Amino acid sequence: MSIPRGDILVVDDTKENLSVLVETLGKEGYTVRPALSGKIALTAAQKQLPDLVLLDIIMPDMGGYQVCEAFKSDPLLKEIPIIFISALSDVTDKVKGFSAGGVDYICKPFHTEELLARVETHISLRRLKKDLEARNKKLQLALDEIKTLRGIIPICAHCKKIRDDQGYWEQLETYLHEHSHAKFSHGICPECIKTHYPEIHDKADKPGT
Repeated sequence: MSIPRGDILVVDDTKENLSVLVETLGKEGYTVRPALSGKIALTAAQKQLPDLVLLDIIMPDMGGYQVCEAFKSDPLLKEIPIIFISALSDVTDKVKGFSAGGVDYICKPFHTEELLARVETHISLRRLKKDLEARNKKLQLALDEIKTLRGIIPICAHCKKIRDDQGYWEQLETYLHEHSHAKFSHGICPECIKTHYPEIHDKADKPGT
């Protein structure tokens, strides 16, 4: 069983156009989901995120530019690349498409080779971006885990408090916990017992105690 090359949502109010795109892309191994309106497309995308959207411009109720803007205003959908595919070929239409958030623009009637090349390019870019985001997240987690102290640390010679970057003096354990994620348990060393609790120290030194 072959693995789908990507999930593509095709939006066009003309069934014949949808059939051509579904057949053309399906033959290349893509999973293609047709949508006859912008509202249907938004609902379908929210239920299952596509890797790419092919979007017509002239549609009733909700035009392609409006659909694209709705995608880009939704935190869940805004990163999905959108390619406009339209019979409108004027430069102002293309500029408007890019301004709405589209990543590319294909004019109808389209050339199959051009369509497939652009689809493959943008799906590959989307996957590379997702992979980079995942790697950056892992790297940040790793950096957080290996957080270390560096440089000269100002420390009070008497009480041993440490001055932080904002000029505030903090207890040693507080400062170390914030900068290294270390946790502390408290005890008393023999020297401090002798200095601060001589009665305990003397009692411990007596035979039979």
